Amino acid sequence: MKLRYLPFITFALLCSSAQAFDLGGLKDQLKAATAQPAPATPAANPAGLTGISKTDQVGSLKQALTQGAETAVASLAKENGFLGNDKVRIPLPASLQKADSLMRTLGMGKYADELTTSMNRAAEAAVPEAKTLLVGAVKNMSVADAKGILMGGNDSATQYFRKNTEAALTGKFKPIVNKSMQKVKFAEKYDQFAGQGAKLGVVDPQDAKLDDYITRKAMDGLFLMMAEQEKAIRANPMQAAGSLAQKVFSAIKF
Repeated sequence: MKLRYLPFITFALLCSSAQAFDLGGLKDQLKAATAQPAPATPAANPAGLTGISKTDQVGSLKQALTQGAETAVASLAKENGFLGNDKVRIPLPASLQKADSLMRTLGMGKYADELTTSMNRAAEAAVPEAKTLLVGAVKNMSVADAKGILMGGNDSATQYFRKNTEAALTGKFKPIVNKSMQKVKFAEKYDQFAGQGAKLGVVDPQDAKLDDYITRKAMDGLFLMMAEQEKAIRANPMQAAGSLAQKVFSAIKF
């Protein structure tokens, strides 16, 4: 048997012999049960907008959101945009991480590293497709949407983008991810084993296909970077593009 197939066999064995009693899972459940509720997001100051017309409010918001979206896409749509950023770097699926240490013990860590690199390169190739959709979502924003974002929390705009673009982004990202991963033999083997693992209940169905997993993680990374852009502009309005946008965000600063 060729050595290069050992990681796949290792993964399959680990999936089929999953422990019935998961101490780590129990620990996570206990932590969740005892966790303190998250503090409420502070509300913006609506009084600060007095004297600024609704047209200017909406226009300045759209200007700032377009800026944030374009900056987030640009930061990811380049070599090492995902791979070199610990905040968004796409890790191996949880099920495969279980086999990672054993693979490295056997001197086969290069397979895991190559797969990780390929997944992140696929995300970097796909994310430029987001720009047009995100800018379109800004153009289609209603006055009510704009008011909700201005008066909302630090990630109100990001949540708006996610709600209005996630389905379309999935459709745009997935074919590019699929094309990128076709060159990776490990990906095909992973899908075979993970599909079986999902049927047995030892692999999260969301992670059963690498294309789906990478697409989902790529979007998570994109929205995370957009949330950071939004939070930064709210905290420091002078980062917003345009004097009117700076004025509006300064007026509603928490």
